[in-house]
Amino acid sequence: MDWHFYFQLASLSVIVIYTILVFRNVDPLIATAIGVALGFLFNLSTPLEMGKILESSLGSFLALVGFIIMLGRGLGEVLTETKVSHTLVHKIVYSIGVNTQTRVKIGVVISSTVIVAILGTLAGGLAILAPILRPIASSVGLSRPSLAVLMQAAGEEALIIGPFAPPVVALLGVTGLTYGTMLTHASLPIVAVTLIVTWIMAGKLQRQYPQELFNYAEDAEQFTPTKRQSRATIFFALAFAACVVYGLMYKAKTSYVIFVMLSLAISTGIVGGLKLTRIFELIVDGMKKNFHLFVIFILLGPMLDLVQSAGGFDALLKVFEPLQRMGGKSILSILIGLTGAFGMPAASAAVIKMLYQMFSPSVIALQLSATTFAFSMLLATRITNFAIPGANMFAAMGFAESSNIKAMIKNGLMVTMIQIIFLVLYSVIF
Repeated sequence: MDWHFYFQLASLSVIVIYTILVFRNVDPLIATAIGVALGFLFNLSTPLEMGKILESSLGSFLALVGFIIMLGRGLGEVLTETKVSHTLVHKIVYSIGVNTQTRVKIGVVISSTVIVAILGTLAGGLAILAPILRPIASSVGLSRPSLAVLMQAAGEEALIIGPFAPPVVALLGVTGLTYGTMLTHASLPIVAVTLIVTWIMAGKLQRQYPQELFNYAEDAEQFTPTKRQSRATIFFALAFAACVVYGLMYKAKTSYVIFVMLSLAISTGIVGGLKLTRIFELIVDGMKKNFHLFVIFILLGPMLDLVQSAGGFDALLKVFEPLQRMGGKSILSILIGLTGAFGMPAASAAVIKMLYQMFSPSVIALQLSATTFAFSMLLATRITNFAIPGANMFAAMGFAESSNIKAMIKNGLMVTMIQIIFLVLYSVIF
């Protein structure tokens, strides 16, 4: 190994520095911009080359995902204005019944999963859910920490179930798997393990912190949908299902999601009684709130591509070669999962793209199955948010009106440990 190899390996410092900056709560946009600048330095890029790279990033896959995330936020604004999201929660929770803690916990998990999967955002989904769920949790004595961990776990796993959620869109885009195959071989096993562990932990936290209860009055005002809101909700549910079925039948590509988001927002808004001008105002307002994410995604693509062109990923694979030869497919699958889990706490779509770029040559060489590759990448994105206290964890805690960070970390570490064990077992078996 000569100096050229070490220079290539040193280019991975771009990701290391980016990770450190994010861990130290530097604004993600600034951290990403610094990463791109470092990538240009390692590639000795000229100003003309920089311009071309940034130009091409506007048409990249990550930019498309970022645009879809913006549209998803716009759709969320329409669903909130028409109270479709609220009505969905109401129907789910009250159809189960809210007279016992167990039934309320089931309602919390199902409603959180459905709403976050539809909206594609954990914070946005829980913001809609929380005002409805808190009084219900209060009525059966469900503690704040228990509600918080259930909301986080259901929300995290919803992001790998929703057909138009960013991690799902990214994974299907890079692997070429069908949505159904991804569900059965990757998403659903991860969801099952995570929710089972969190359900057990929620029971333990309920016993450990029985005094941390809500103090809502029994006659607290609860949301009751009107006929128009119920009608709009039924229309949205049917239209959403139709879009999913159509996409599966014709094997729609990622770009199809753009049509889905816009058509659902416009049609649901009209059925919900909104004027067309108001609908587009809501869509644009929602997109504005996620514009910073769009810019981050535009920059993340070049950052990863620059590391790849500098030879960083190739050098890392050479370092991993002895381990891969020793353990073959199993070790490779484990390396993929652990590298993504603790290597770059960023947007899930970006992590998936990074892992695909980094490991796809080895995956092809060792003939690792596409489903196992997808499983490892997807699980990596879930481990990150449970192992490291971050935005999603604090969002769930805040919406549950809990200040018990210790309880959140307890659940996070337990889920992380079981997920890593599951990663190892899955890798060895499959």
